[in-house]
Amino acid sequence: MSEGVAAFMEQIKAKNPAEPEFHQAVEEVVESLWPVLEKRPEYRKAKILERICEPERVIVFRVPWVDDKGVMQVNRGFRIEMNSAIGPYKGGLRFHPSVNLGILKFLAFEQVFKNSLTTLPMGGGKGGSDFDPKGKSDNEVMRFCQSFMTELYRHIGPNTDVPAGDIGVGGREIGFMFGQYKRLRNEFTGVLTGKGLNWGGSLIRPEATGYGAVYFAAEMVGTRSETLEGKVALVSGSGNVAQFTCEKLLDLGAKPVTLSDSGGYVYDEDGIDRGKLAYVMDLKNVKRGRIKEYVEKYPHAKYTPVDPKLQHNPLWDHKADCAFPSATQNEINAQDAENLIKNGVYVVSEGANMPTTPDGVELFLEKKILYGPGKAANAGGVATSGLEMSQNSLRLSWTREEVDQRLHGIMKAIHKAAYEAAEEFGTPGNYVNGANIAGFLKVADAMMDQGAV
Repeated sequence: MSEGVAAFMEQIKAKNPAEPEFHQAVEEVVESLWPVLEKRPEYRKAKILERICEPERVIVFRVPWVDDKGVMQVNRGFRIEMNSAIGPYKGGLRFHPSVNLGILKFLAFEQVFKNSLTTLPMGGGKGGSDFDPKGKSDNEVMRFCQSFMTELYRHIGPNTDVPAGDIGVGGREIGFMFGQYKRLRNEFTGVLTGKGLNWGGSLIRPEATGYGAVYFAAEMVGTRSETLEGKVALVSGSGNVAQFTCEKLLDLGAKPVTLSDSGGYVYDEDGIDRGKLAYVMDLKNVKRGRIKEYVEKYPHAKYTPVDPKLQHNPLWDHKADCAFPSATQNEINAQDAENLIKNGVYVVSEGANMPTTPDGVELFLEKKILYGPGKAANAGGVATSGLEMSQNSLRLSWTREEVDQRLHGIMKAIHKAAYEAAEEFGTPGNYVNGANIAGFLKVADAMMDQGAV
């Protein structure tokens, strides 16, 4: 780390104590951007980097709700409105017990660059609550969502801040929140994305993050005149992103062999084909079951429960060509990265946000594998949210083929921008630097144009 980066990070840590995920995200970006700042002193004079690391607005509020036993519960709600230089704040809402200010600031910070890369006019934001929808009845989830939106509604709008779903927030939760927003504001408007198809949603939105990660991987291997056909892929997670990553891998002739949840993972050497994937979708989306049930249906597969004593994740220790981390942040550490490389993996496309620790990223870059960081590789989700916003503004609904075609085009454009920026600033093939620089330049120039705001 250069002296300039170290000094900058000292300031960030002093101003934002006890927020390790935010520190990690900022450090990774700042290290990539330092050569840009040295070439463009006007950015330093205007304190663009300091301003981009400071949220424009942080909203924290209590969310009281009554459970099915009539007992009052209290959760905490958040919305981080990070940067609106190129458009309304845009980013998901996460409902999970791990949600805190530092995690949401890291996600909002990443979202600024990711949204910039999509080529669409969207700023960056993120929000959520420490509420856990797991094990709650539909009525309890509805009461929580209505209480959450009763505060949030005054801070958002189709031209101000457009939230979407994230971990713990799917179609059910978006529906309850949209209904409450409509009731409070007395208007039907595209204030949330990820809506149902009958009331303003977009085709392909649920599939978009997973599809996009695979499209990005296909573009990366294309630089070596290869395709994904016949490639063996390790996929973590079993939610939306993982499911549709598997689906698009199958479309392109690859073979996914793993899926996981918080309890453990399954390894199916024969491959998770369309029939098996349909079973997983029913298990997770309808029955809300656990991935270990997969081996009851397909006994030739192997289930490995999580072992908290292990310093690595055995999911990443199988022979394969590609890896698609699609669960959560920091799920691949240095040991996992070593195992992946040792087992022949040379393509990593991140479906989750910041799923690889800095040590792991360093190893991927050192070994010159094709590594697509989350802000580029998983930008398909928010890109399709942007397409949903466009359809809402036009009062139109595009066909599945139209949306998928636009998504594919956006992922190609993101890859091109990251690839070319990496080359221009002297680190060819380094998609981390390329994505950070390409995303930053667009936002920085907009901030310069708009003055001290």
